[in-house]
Amino acid sequence: MKTLRTQVLIVGAGPSGLLLGQLLHRAGIDTVIVERQRGDHVLSRIRAGVLEQGTADLMDEAGVGARMHAQGLVHDSFELAVDGVRHRIDLRALTGGRTVLVYGQTEVTRDLMEARAEAGLTTLYEAAEVRIEGFDSSTPRAFCSIHGEPVEITADFIAGCDGFHGVCRASVPTGAIQLYEKVYPFGWLGLLSDTPPVSAELIYSRHARGFSLCSMRSATRSRYYLQVPLTERVEDWSDARFWDELRGRLDPEAAESLITGPSLEKSIAPLRSFVAEPMRFGRLFLAGDAAHIVPPTGAKGLNLAASDVRYLSQALIEHYRERSDAGLDHYSARCLARVWKAERFSWWLTSLMHNFDQEPAFQAKLQTAELDYVLGSEAAQRALAENYVGLPL
Repeated sequence: MKTLRTQVLIVGAGPSGLLLGQLLHRAGIDTVIVERQRGDHVLSRIRAGVLEQGTADLMDEAGVGARMHAQGLVHDSFELAVDGVRHRIDLRALTGGRTVLVYGQTEVTRDLMEARAEAGLTTLYEAAEVRIEGFDSSTPRAFCSIHGEPVEITADFIAGCDGFHGVCRASVPTGAIQLYEKVYPFGWLGLLSDTPPVSAELIYSRHARGFSLCSMRSATRSRYYLQVPLTERVEDWSDARFWDELRGRLDPEAAESLITGPSLEKSIAPLRSFVAEPMRFGRLFLAGDAAHIVPPTGAKGLNLAASDVRYLSQALIEHYRERSDAGLDHYSARCLARVWKAERFSWWLTSLMHNFDQEPAFQAKLQTAELDYVLGSEAAQRALAENYVGLPL
């Protein structure tokens, strides 16, 4: 059996695990990352694309922000389209100058992967049968198999950055963790295409046929979403059907401007709100999707993972440099205070913009009244904008 020793073992080579590894590396802390998938599979995941200022700052702190600034698109507003009329939410004006940056999660992952490879740091891809032990003791460890060879890794700490279905949260005893979950009765059908975005700004559309979102990854690559029932299958959605349905949900100007093309990727993602408490179990720390999931409506998933990583990296650096465990002891509480605010905002915006066919007519009337209030109140728009750009860390 091959044996490895490291200070921090990171399970999961998605953006949260890679970002944590990069921040710790720059602080002189040794890490090993274990990932069950191939590297190219990790890069193929199509995910979020809106970065809060705090996330962009953390990429800079990690030394991987150059391409993000060169290719990312600064957005100082977005639009809500209701009953065929668009309403601009001016983020910069409503928040005292704060904005967001459109830069795909795939590109964030690529930048971090390349930085880790360039530094010669250890990442074990295609790790099979990963299990963790001893995180409630002073000697946490992990076991896995790399191309048939058994590997044992001992560490001071384990960071569980392995997502909603990962092994880390699943290894916590049932009685030690509390789970909170809301599953929504619909999903998002997403399509990625090498076509110019229909608008320079994101358009969130509420329509009788269902919600839609017009987004982008660059000036030449677009990402579009449609609200669909959970019973839908992606195989039943040809490109032509998707484009026709999207056009039918847009305001007249956007529908006329829409440029269509072959899809690069199509998928259906169910929507859920999920939180696991606490986020620390002895020497095991959960981060990102391993601990919480938000509906994508509020663009909070990647940004919440980044804030977890900020808190965890600071706490680990404090442990090794100052021999203080104060940051580690407060990690879960600090993260969860921010997580629940993001959960509330994502739930609220999802409830505001989507159709809930099974809800009684009274609920639909309340939704309409809420929309009217938001669109007619600067105070309500300010609250929307402040949550959208992200609360300060």
